[in-house]
Amino acid sequence: MFEHLDATVLARMQFAFTVSFHIIFPAFSIGLASYLAVLEGLYLWTKKPVYLELFDFWKTIFAVAFGMGVVSGIVMAYQFGTNWSVFSDKAGPVIGPLMGYEVLSAFFLEAGFLGVMLFGRKRVGPGLHFFATLMVAFGTLISATWILATNSWMQTPAGFAMNDKGQFIPVDWWQVIFNPSFPYRFVHMVLAAYLTTALVVGGVGAYHLLRRTAPLRAGTMFSMAMGMIAVVAPLQILAGDQHGLNTLEHQPAKVMAMEGHFQSHPDGAPLILFGIPNTQEKRVDYAIEIPKASSLILKHDLNAPLAGLDTIPEDKQPPVEIIFWSFRIMVGLGFAMLALGIWSLYSRWHGTLYQSSWLHRFALAMGPAGFVAVLAGWVTTEVGRQPYTVYGHLLTAESRSAIAAPAVATSLLAFVVVYFLVFGAGTFYILRLMKRLPRDADAHLGDGPIRSAGITPAPHLAAQHGGAHHGA
Repeated sequence: MFEHLDATVLARMQFAFTVSFHIIFPAFSIGLASYLAVLEGLYLWTKKPVYLELFDFWKTIFAVAFGMGVVSGIVMAYQFGTNWSVFSDKAGPVIGPLMGYEVLSAFFLEAGFLGVMLFGRKRVGPGLHFFATLMVAFGTLISATWILATNSWMQTPAGFAMNDKGQFIPVDWWQVIFNPSFPYRFVHMVLAAYLTTALVVGGVGAYHLLRRTAPLRAGTMFSMAMGMIAVVAPLQILAGDQHGLNTLEHQPAKVMAMEGHFQSHPDGAPLILFGIPNTQEKRVDYAIEIPKASSLILKHDLNAPLAGLDTIPEDKQPPVEIIFWSFRIMVGLGFAMLALGIWSLYSRWHGTLYQSSWLHRFALAMGPAGFVAVLAGWVTTEVGRQPYTVYGHLLTAESRSAIAAPAVATSLLAFVVVYFLVFGAGTFYILRLMKRLPRDADAHLGDGPIRSAGITPAPHLAAQHGGAHHGA
């Protein structure tokens, strides 16, 4: 039943499916590991129990997310040997060592200190335990460094030569690792991970503030998350702009697809906000656009000429419809995050950060937005690289294993079933953990340091304290 399907398309679908599941877990664990380090550092500095309580709450969630990220990553590596063996053979001399460095320098570092962070606080002392937490956080960043260096090299390959077997041979590892797009991609992805975590933490805090449960813990995490979003969201927009300019220089066809520029614009290109790409007629139907704004953004000149997809051979053009919409989803959510950060600053300034129910509802709704934006960004990046696996040098159609479509389709269906069962259950468990913010964390609310946190105790707790004093 699968014989009429294209094996290359099926192999791409399988990798896209597995990487979509995988990327959300590292994006969350990178930011959450750093958040745990901040929480423990604040506890050691201030001795306020709320930071330790939040650390214990989030470390369990981190452990589950970390485990699911490891499992989903192993499956992705398996596909290099099954569906993409030609790519592995040709690019292996470059890709293999980079992936090996990731395992040796990052994963072992994370795994080595993870047990100490999760179970060792009463055994190794506060100083060594904090060091272990820092090493886990540092390990996640190093892991991201190697993975992004690998992906960036596939986007903007540098520092290599070709041998007589058609293999990519590294000649300068500095150029391989620090290829032209790596700095921009690394900054953009790490900021995305921090935003993703801040949105989840803020959403959980908002949920419990709306339910009026554990107000000190919920208020503290909500305040920290909103502060992070207010700082990082504008930085991410700036980093994304710089990344776009770098992409225009090295992968112009990707930017043309993102912008929906089927035709060249010699006198300034419009910024198409919305529309429906029509690949048959080579235009964007029902376009809502701002004249010459694209030239202003990309070239900083209203009248700067911008080339279109009409300058690229059709067999070398990426799929416009997918990139056009994924890019707009990513950018739209980015500006929604900026709006959330600005709103939180306004509420903080007016002293209503913990009482503004509409802000809390907005933060709760934005909780999953970071994951969606990360997925949309990776779709834009990876689909925009097509029709190449190594941009400009190795076509996707030439990278696939000699495996029939039915075999690829069967493994794809198996992945779909297993992934939704396993990772669906893991995600459901994480959501249950987030819902169970313990009430006993606020047992000390009436002791005095409530005002320093900027929030008031829950009404039922205040009533209990008042009744006790009245009876006394």
